[in-house]
Amino acid sequence: MALLEKIRQDMKEAMKKGEKERLSVLRMVLSNIKNKQIEKKGSLDEQEIVRIIQGLVRQSKDAIEQFKKGNRPDLVAKETAFVNICQAYLPEQLTEEDLEILIREAIAEVGALSPKDMGKVMKTVMPKVAGRADGKRVNQKVRAILSENSP
Repeated sequence: MALLEKIRQDMKEAMKKGEKERLSVLRMVLSNIKNKQIEKKGSLDEQEIVRIIQGLVRQSKDAIEQFKKGNRPDLVAKETAFVNICQAYLPEQLTEEDLEILIREAIAEVGALSPKDMGKVMKTVMPKVAGRADGKRVNQKVRAILSENSP
């Protein structure tokens, strides 16, 4: 089943079961997808939908940090629930070990020797991890690996 269809089906299910919080999250996700479709003037593929959901998750995680600083546990709980519901529609995240293997392969592929070659490595790694690892996490890992290898 296509991701968009799964989200729509789950929204109908949430309506029937009276799961207000889940219904609200799914409506927000569908709204963002619809807005992107209008902006693009066409339908979206799976990767584009995944990127939209990842963007929403990233925003929520940033909000969680801000709410923690502002001592707002009620809003932290709300945003955490939002993230948990959205995570169900994202591909399974890469483990640290799998990510490191992909990064080391990319480093060998482009012949990177120092942190100066980070751009080349990122360009090679990101398509391979699409949707399965956050860009910030990949960036930090690439930087760490290149730093340990440089003189």
